[in-house]
Amino acid sequence: GDAVLMDYINKNLVYPAEAKEKGIQGRVVCKFIVERDGSLSDIKVLRSIDPLLDKEAIRLIQSMPKWNPGKQKGEKVRVYFILPITFR
Repeated sequence: GDAVLMDYINKNLVYPAEAKEKGIQGRVVCKFIVERDGSLSDIKVLRSIDPLLDKEAIRLIQSMPKWNPGKQKGEKVRVYFILPITFR
């Protein structure tokens, strides 16, 4: 659920040192597809703050374990998911 997702982000997010030194912060919004097998694909940045933070957000999403896929009428389906990641 949401609590597990936030816990994963808090434990695995690595704030880029260069961005931290420059005081760059904000929210990177990413969009991706949760496939029928739970894997994540088609990761894109919808709202960018800085290329350093965008790269870390994509790395974080790529490193996530498989998700529970979406279901419609009992069938597993592909689902878009939008995830904001805050750098502070």
